[in-house]
Amino acid sequence: MSEAAVRPALITYVSPDSIAADIGFEAGDRLVAINGQRPRDLIDYQFLCADEVLELEVLDAQGKTHHVEIEKDYDADLGLEFESALFDGLIQCNNRCPFCFIDQQPPGKRQSLYLKDDDYRLSFLYASYLTLTNLTDREWERIAQMRLSPLYVSVHATEPEVRIRLLKNLRAGLILDQLRWFQQHGLQIHAQVVLCPGINDGVHLEQTLLDLAALHTGDIPTVASVAIVPVGLTRFRPAEDELVPVTPEKAQEVIAQVQNLQTKFRRQFGTTFAWLADEWFLIARQDLPPESHYEDYPQIGNGVGSIHQFLKQFRSAAKKLPKRIAPPRRLTWVVGNAVEQAFQPIVQRLNQVQGLTINLAALRSTYWGQQITVTGLLTGEDLLQGLKGSDLGEGLLLPALMLKHDEARFLDDMTVEELQSVLNIPIYPIHTIEELLENCV
Repeated sequence: MSEAAVRPALITYVSPDSIAADIGFEAGDRLVAINGQRPRDLIDYQFLCADEVLELEVLDAQGKTHHVEIEKDYDADLGLEFESALFDGLIQCNNRCPFCFIDQQPPGKRQSLYLKDDDYRLSFLYASYLTLTNLTDREWERIAQMRLSPLYVSVHATEPEVRIRLLKNLRAGLILDQLRWFQQHGLQIHAQVVLCPGINDGVHLEQTLLDLAALHTGDIPTVASVAIVPVGLTRFRPAEDELVPVTPEKAQEVIAQVQNLQTKFRRQFGTTFAWLADEWFLIARQDLPPESHYEDYPQIGNGVGSIHQFLKQFRSAAKKLPKRIAPPRRLTWVVGNAVEQAFQPIVQRLNQVQGLTINLAALRSTYWGQQITVTGLLTGEDLLQGLKGSDLGEGLLLPALMLKHDEARFLDDMTVEELQSVLNIPIYPIHTIEELLENCV
């Protein structure tokens, strides 16, 4: 990426009582350079701002250039937030994975839904997964020089022909060489396997996990952990693809296979190493492993142990629930039907509060054409079809993970306001367990 392609970074927030606020920075200003260098992204910004003496080149909202000198403590934060973590644009995906959720959406929705992120910087900053197929020599050098570790890598399969088949990219076959590069440089990754029945399951899954386990050695294991996730399919996927959904029988088979390997890994490494996403047990209609199984939750972003973690956090917060409330309150809490049974203890505990009635509405997604649906994939249309005409009480408790992170809008572009108008009931987006309890009592 040339320096000319690096755009001045738009400042969207200045923290009160910060160094930047004292100097007079305002939202709408743009950061051009730090000590003569143009930061490409938030990583550069954090690295360059660690110095004690800074000379900043800044454009104000009117386009006037300012040069600002700052003396501060080493590593002291300036207190600036930016429109994006990337100042030179997103590195997009060059694969054609048939299971890619972005390609399994209908056309005509907001543009951001179709951006294919495969950017190592977002992997380092936010634990998003990348495939390593689109990195130039310069980017590999930067990863090594700046010690960008751990990264989160979508491996899927280690056998070259299987991974090429999955990613539809000849560069995908280099994965083991790339992982050995991380080993040579003392860097670490967390790995992901999206399991597609008939392609990378069975003997291929076993080979993948054994290959990755061979890199779980030394004081800093190259492969720190692995998550196995079931492929998610929608009715909008290309008609010619070769994918089939995960059935309860297939889920039971994969659970048994991976649990056998987990026993081996615990003996060999003292850690489970490779974890199954909670979805496997929900699809198989089996109980989740005990909470202790998940150790320090290294794959929580893949839904590995997320239900146990949620239940644990709820139990802690629920200690503050009152014994009764007045006047009585009746609400509907909407979730994906995948977690219906797992969340029953929460509903039962809430309903122990005298005067409080919580009804759990566990829905599947007709929009995506799924029989079993996680909460985050429910759309406004799903809620409209599943709830319209029902007695929802005095309000609807809506997990905010269904919504765009910075806007009250579902994946199908319906807004919460539009849904609220049709259902004719107050809707309360819930971001945390504390918000859930506050809205209940």
